[in-house]
Amino acid sequence: MTEITLDEIRSRVDRHWDAIVDVLSKKVALAAVSAKGITGDHMRRSADFVSNELRKLGVDTRVVQSTNPDGTPGAFEVVGSKIVDENAPTVLLYAHHDVQPVPDPSQWDTDAFTATTKGDRLFGRGAADDGGGIAIHAGSLLALGEDLRVNIKVFFEGEEEMGSPSFIPFIKAHKDAFESDVIIVADSGNWSDKIPSLTTSLRGNTDVDVTVRVLGHPVHSGQFGGPILDANTVAAMLIASMYDADGSLQIPGLKSQEPVGGLQQDIDEATLRHDAAVLPSWKMTGTDSLASRLWTKPSVSVIGFDAHPVEGSFNVLADSATFRLSLRTAPSQRPEEAQQALTEFLKEHAPFGAVVEVKPLENGMGWAMDPSSEAVKDAQAAMAQAFGVEPINKGEGGSIPFIPELQRLFPHAQVLVTGPEDPQSNAHSPNESISLYGLRRNIVAEALLMQALGR
Repeated sequence: MTEITLDEIRSRVDRHWDAIVDVLSKKVALAAVSAKGITGDHMRRSADFVSNELRKLGVDTRVVQSTNPDGTPGAFEVVGSKIVDENAPTVLLYAHHDVQPVPDPSQWDTDAFTATTKGDRLFGRGAADDGGGIAIHAGSLLALGEDLRVNIKVFFEGEEEMGSPSFIPFIKAHKDAFESDVIIVADSGNWSDKIPSLTTSLRGNTDVDVTVRVLGHPVHSGQFGGPILDANTVAAMLIASMYDADGSLQIPGLKSQEPVGGLQQDIDEATLRHDAAVLPSWKMTGTDSLASRLWTKPSVSVIGFDAHPVEGSFNVLADSATFRLSLRTAPSQRPEEAQQALTEFLKEHAPFGAVVEVKPLENGMGWAMDPSSEAVKDAQAAMAQAFGVEPINKGEGGSIPFIPELQRLFPHAQVLVTGPEDPQSNAHSPNESISLYGLRRNIVAEALLMQALGR
């Protein structure tokens, strides 16, 4: 079989471009918000739509409803395969068809569920996360057509934005549908819309609820304030004790590591400040590269705090305070280990003899790619060809717990994390969008990658 050239792949993508964008636009309009119920009719329609579009490309797909660990009905998943040669490598294509909700439509400049093109960007909820991933997979299969030289399996899940509670039970019940040599997870992003990236690592995550007690019941602040501090103040002191003067965590037992595969380029501070809307007066906390601080070093955030609201407050010393901590762990550290280290630190550093109770919550393992694998080298070469520039690999500070689970269940598979997003995509936020320039080249890159994997 003659290998199709880069120019031919580009030509095919150009020829089918309107159809690719039309599919993405129709996907946005489906408003597949899993938070409104993963078993809802809207989620079934979304799964059916994706399945039908893939079937047009020769993939034998079906929609299967998963089962939650407690036995209740779960999400609508799209699975399928296209076998071209029993002796050829098998590539599993992953994306998710559910999207985030839109809590306040007034914060959008366009209708969130009407795909709207402005300049080079297509706006709409799910346009990037992860409708863009679906478009990349479908577009690359469309471009390769009968020249596809790898076997394809697909899994497009319907509950990723809800934490994938039935993901592992579903895989275990349908293991044959996932057996593959390479797994391409198109749910991440690029350095920019013009510079491609492989995602090299993901931090893990662990949460705990912390309760600080100083009194048996609330008391009058004027009568008892002074020798006794209220629980909110004590909780604030405990939280502050986790950091040194530079703002770095100082919790023994929390591991740190350098960016996986080496740091090709650090994150630009001005860009980070712009993207995160950082106040001009703010001094960045921590030490070492910004990339390592965001990708591979641990961080703790207070994501919830129970206290009396200002409205209606009165002169009382709070007897207890409860807050929730989210700890992002280094990619290689077991979250259970990090959770234990955090728990021990909090109890040992209770201010002034306050009673500190720590309730462990969920854990998610981090992940690091193998930078020396053949699939990684093929992917980097394909990206360089498609974009015309060398890729800048990057880590992600967030967590995608199912990726390490995939790697655990299929240890011989090489996992590649790609994606449609860029720093302007605003995934999970108002005015989410995808770069059409980047989408076109991501499709070409994946088509080139699958050609290389089929050699």
